Amino acid sequence: MQTLEQLNDFDQALADCGSPLLRKRPEILQVNIGKLCNLTCSHCHVNAGPKRKEIMDGKTVDHILEWFEKSDIPTLDLTGGTPEMIPDFRRLVKTVRHFDQPRRVMDRLNATIINEPGYEWVADFLCENEVEIIASMPCYQPDNVNEQRGDGVFDSSILAFQKLNALGYGHDPKLKLNFVYNPNGAFLPPCQIELEADYKKAMREHFDIEFNELYCIANMPIARFASHLKNTGQLEEYHHLLRESFNPGTVNGLMCRNTINVSWLGEVFDCDFNQMMKMPLEPQNDGSALSVWDIDPETFADIPIRTGPHCFGCTAGSGSSCGGALA
Repeated sequence: MQTLEQLNDFDQALADCGSPLLRKRPEILQVNIGKLCNLTCSHCHVNAGPKRKEIMDGKTVDHILEWFEKSDIPTLDLTGGTPEMIPDFRRLVKTVRHFDQPRRVMDRLNATIINEPGYEWVADFLCENEVEIIASMPCYQPDNVNEQRGDGVFDSSILAFQKLNALGYGHDPKLKLNFVYNPNGAFLPPCQIELEADYKKAMREHFDIEFNELYCIANMPIARFASHLKNTGQLEEYHHLLRESFNPGTVNGLMCRNTINVSWLGEVFDCDFNQMMKMPLEPQNDGSALSVWDIDPETFADIPIRTGPHCFGCTAGSGSSCGGALA
């Protein structure tokens, strides 16, 4: 067991407040299908973009499907990149939705993919398979969105959301459309409840768009966002902000407690951030990560969660998870 002197500063904060970080029975299989994306966003913790080659192949999809079907984990959470760009996306989704015990499927997409040539099928396919959509929409004003995600992204996103609304998303209880807010800078998200109300009012009045929920997610000081902060001289200041804003009340809801995170190679991590930090769940003797098909969901809760200073990003202020604020 680590002594307090051996703990990283995040573990030290947990010890000081008496809030141990313990895993629960897995409820979500989160699969990062790779780094290929139609956009290059400034806040992206994956360093995703149109030129990335790292994507999940069919053999890895087969292994995951075989393992997942034998488990009782109720939810598949697909992320990336934008998941629809891998060749096996439709096969993966349809297979999971047609298991003997169908699972809930969430797709964390860039809504602009719906308007890209060759991807006209995306909206109808997601609707037909009742896939829950979680789409990045960092603001309801064009300038902020385009600054973070690229010129023209706001208008393309609005058009995509209108198409999704026309199919029933945001209206039909079986077709959930959720937005994600990321701060456009080195600061924490505002109150999620209040911002959601502002978003819904603006989207309805200006664009006749309806959506279900808004998830406020803090920017993690890793990968592309960390490089941006370093280049602008804000990295240490942002790290200090996260540490000073540590909230013990967020620990119980952290996503690493009930999620199995899997890379495009099938490797297992505690969360998508640990994956990008190359901190595998339980390194083997050669330092490589375990594959998801080599673990037992029944005993997964017994494995300790790996942490680091970046974990303050999930516990600062109201907290941050794949489902938004925690407190």
